[in-house]
Amino acid sequence: MSTRTRNELRLLPPLADAGAVEWRVSRRPVDYPAALALMDARASAIAAGEAAELVWLVEHPPLYTAGTSAREGDLRHPRFPVFAAGRGGQLTYHGPGQRVAYVMLDLKRRGPDVRRFVATLEEWLIRTLAAFNIRGERREQRVGVWVRRPDKGPGFEDKIAAIGIRVKHWVTLHGMALNVAPDLAHFAGIVPCGVSEPRYGVTSLADLGVAATMAEVDGVLREQFEPLFGATADYAVGSTENNSPDRRKPSSPDLASS
Repeated sequence: MSTRTRNELRLLPPLADAGAVEWRVSRRPVDYPAALALMDARASAIAAGEAAELVWLVEHPPLYTAGTSAREGDLRHPRFPVFAAGRGGQLTYHGPGQRVAYVMLDLKRRGPDVRRFVATLEEWLIRTLAAFNIRGERREQRVGVWVRRPDKGPGFEDKIAAIGIRVKHWVTLHGMALNVAPDLAHFAGIVPCGVSEPRYGVTSLADLGVAATMAEVDGVLREQFEPLFGATADYAVGSTENNSPDRRKPSSPDLASS
């Protein structure tokens, strides 16, 4: 039996007969532990049939997250706090100017296939980037979305979006991080996603000359999400969580995915 390459994987079908996926956007930086707690609670509620699926768009204060495959030697200069993420993958960076999408979907209904789910997340990002005239691509051994950089040299590529997920009772947690206009120097404190070859770096929409606002990116993300995953509806405040984790001020930097 042959194994499909990642580019050959079928995408998950959208659920036409399911309720809309709630769409939440936090406009203030969100503390990472608060995000983990909310995701865990919401995933449990989705698995129990007590809450709708949810996509939650956030930014975090500058921090590093360590996935279950993180290696100690990949933490080069821990200038920001480091959090155990509980997701797959290695070390990654989150910070202002990066759009993180936490995707909580029920794979029992959509199809219990993690590889197809990851491929569909990548397709979502690839279509979003295409709307800004950026060609994002998959790589067989490097999860995430990559951009070719012939301007840097033959064979050079930069990652523009990282993906790291966890599945609990067939409900997905975590998701993806798209670099819109973060400080790319902050990635130097780690080996991002364990990829250390000099010809593989990180980039962003801003680094590629695209001056898009976060609100513009959010609009395209939602527009491209629906054909792949189904209809969305604005988040109903207080529907399943009692306290908002949004912070009015970012955490001090002295105190997110492969």
